[in-house]
Amino acid sequence: MVETKEKILDTAEQLFGEKGYAPTSLRQVIAAAEVNLAAVHYHFGSKEELLDALIHRKADGVNQERLARLERLEAQAGNRPIPVRALLEGFLMPMVGVAESHPQFVRLIGRVQAEGLLPGIVQKHFQPIAKRYIAALRRSIPNLPEPEFLWRVHFMVGAMAHTMGGTPIFPGPPEAFHGRMRKLVTFLTAGFLAPAGKPEEK
Repeated sequence: MVETKEKILDTAEQLFGEKGYAPTSLRQVIAAAEVNLAAVHYHFGSKEELLDALIHRKADGVNQERLARLERLEAQAGNRPIPVRALLEGFLMPMVGVAESHPQFVRLIGRVQAEGLLPGIVQKHFQPIAKRYIAALRRSIPNLPEPEFLWRVHFMVGAMAHTMGGTPIFPGPPEAFHGRMRKLVTFLTAGFLAPAGKPEEK
C-alpha cells in the first residue's frame, strides 16, 4: 500500500511538473502510474487532495527545519532583535535541500505558480511558520511603517517563488540553488533594511 501511494505521488509530481496541474487529469496519472482508479481514491480522494499530499511531503521537512532554525535564533538573541539576514537565511535556506535533490518538485512549483495556485498552497502548508518569521522580522525592523513592511513581505514571497520555480529572464552562468538562495538572502536583506520611501501624493 505504501509503495502504491508513493508511486502515485511520484508520477503525479512528474506529470504536474511537466504538463501543469490543470491540464493533467487523474486518468493520466493512473495510466502513467499503472494503478487503478480505486487506489487513487483510497489514498487521496481527489486530484486536489493528491496535490496537497504532494506539497505536504516536501513542506513538512522544510517547515520543521525552519522552526528549528528560528528557535535557535530566538534562544541566541534572548530579548534582542534577531538580525534580518539571519532570519532570512533561516526562512529561505531550508528549501535548498529539497530543490537540489528533487528537481521535479521545483518544476511543479513553477507550474503551480504560473497557474495561480501558489498563494493557496502557501496559505495551507507554510503559513503558521511563515507568520512566526514575519513577526520576528517585524520586531527586527520596528521603524518601518506597517504598510511598507507588508509590501516588502509581499515582494519577498514573489522573489522566493520566482527563484525556486522560475526560469531566469537573463540567464548567466549555471547556478545551483544554494548559490541562488544566498544571492536572494543578500538582495532581500538590503530590501528590508532600506529606508522607507516618501508617501505617494494623491
